Amino acid sequence: MPAPRTVLLTGAAGGLGTLMRDLLPAYGYELRLLDLHPIEGEPDAIVADLGDREALREAVRGVDAIIHLAGISLEAPFEKILRANIEGTYNLYEAAREEGVGRIVFASSNHAVGFTPRPQGDDPLIPIETPRRPDTFYGLSKSFGEDLAQFYWDKHGLETVSVRIGSCFPEPTSVRMLSVWMSPADGARLFHAALTAEHVEHTVVYGSSANTRLWWDLTTARSLGYDPQDDSEPYAEKLIAEQGELDPDNIAHAYLGGQFISDPPIWPY
Repeated sequence: MPAPRTVLLTGAAGGLGTLMRDLLPAYGYELRLLDLHPIEGEPDAIVADLGDREALREAVRGVDAIIHLAGISLEAPFEKILRANIEGTYNLYEAAREEGVGRIVFASSNHAVGFTPRPQGDDPLIPIETPRRPDTFYGLSKSFGEDLAQFYWDKHGLETVSVRIGSCFPEPTSVRMLSVWMSPADGARLFHAALTAEHVEHTVVYGSSANTRLWWDLTTARSLGYDPQDDSEPYAEKLIAEQGELDPDNIAHAYLGGQFISDPPIWPY
C-alpha cells in the first residue's frame, strides 16, 4: 500500500512512544500524538483517555493509519486492565471503523504467549502459530487485542498487524533480554514495514532484532518487508558476567514470559 502520511500514535508519552516519536518522522510520517498525559514540547498532542469515545473518534478523524501503543504495559488488577487495555482498545477500533481508517498496528506482546517454554539447545524457534498462553492479566489483554483485530478484519475489513513486542530499549538490560530485544531503530523499521506492506489482513508478527540468541521465528515479520539490522550479542558478555546464564530450573528463566511468570512487575499508577 502507499506509505501513509498521517499516523495517529497512541501512548505517545510512554517509553516506546517516545522512541518512535523521534524515529518515525524520518520515514516521512506526520505523527498525530495522543496520550493520557501532556507531552512536554508537544503542545498539539491530544490529551485523552481511551475511555473517551468522542475524543478518540476526533483523534482518528482524517488519519491514514494508527499505531496503538497506549494502555497499561505491566501487570495490574484486572479491573484496570479491563478499562485501559480491553475496553480502551475496543473503543479505538470502533473509532477507526467509524472514521474509515484502513490499518492499525497493534502493540501486542510476547506475554500473550508467556507460558510457552523458551527454546533450549537445539529446540526450534517459537513459531507465530504457537498457541496463546498469556502469563498475566496484561498478557491476557494482548490476546484479546489480537482476537479483536482478527474480528475487525473479518467483519469490517479493517487491517491490523499485531506486533508481539519483546523489549524495546536503547540496549538490553538482562540476559533474558538478549533473546527478545528490539533496538529502537529496528522497532521503527518494523512499524514502517507494518504500515506499508500490501494486503496484511490480520497478520501477527514477533517484534525483535535479529538477535544471535533469538527465541522466536521472525518469518512473518520479514514477509512484511522487515529487515532487522541489529543484534544484542555485543551486550552479551557484560550481562552474562553480571547476571549469569539463564537457569532452566528457575521458572522465570524456563518460560518465554520471564519475570512475568513468577513475579510480574506491577503498573505503578
